[in-house]
Amino acid sequence: MDFLPKEINDYCTLYTQKEDDVLYRLHRETHQKILRPRMLSGHLQGQLLTFFSKMIQPEYILEIGTYTGYSAICLARGLKKGGKLYTIDVNEELEDFALSFIEKAGLKECVEMHVGDATKVVPSLKRKWDLVFIDADKENYINYYNLVFDSVKKGGFLIFDNVLWSGKVTQKVDLKDRETVTLVDLAKLLQEDERVENVLLPVRDGLFMVRKK
Repeated sequence: MDFLPKEINDYCTLYTQKEDDVLYRLHRETHQKILRPRMLSGHLQGQLLTFFSKMIQPEYILEIGTYTGYSAICLARGLKKGGKLYTIDVNEELEDFALSFIEKAGLKECVEMHVGDATKVVPSLKRKWDLVFIDADKENYINYYNLVFDSVKKGGFLIFDNVLWSGKVTQKVDLKDRETVTLVDLAKLLQEDERVENVLLPVRDGLFMVRKK
């Protein structure tokens, strides 16, 4: 979902650094071979993630929700020398596909993929995070926030993807729609949480960026 007019979105994409060959092929093969390719971060958002990661040069990044590895590659390109990105996905069928492109990107040594339930994997990693990117099951976003918050370094960042949820968050919410209800509750929580600073960006399906004070 893109909320900008197509002409504006196309113009922004035109004047954003082009995908390299690895990301281009990953984007193409995800659309050819994988279910729900709409979940891919894509060109504009991917470059934004890379820029942000390069600006803060994190030592340790946590990603919850690998999918096919596009965002992991983009984020890992900003790691401090010797740094590492840990990425978690519940779908074991995507592991080989994602890892193959991470290797093609030359990031095999600095990306570690885990398959399983993030609520169980995260506590086992025992790291302090500079940056956390959350792009998994929306109904658990608040649970993930509470799970990782104490292990985020002071001044560290969290980014939540798909927080506009195709615009559903601005409409009357069906209480049975747990995903939308959770995303609205998350927005209220982050706005009121005095431990953080926050900004919601209307990039693609919405990126919520949070800085721990």
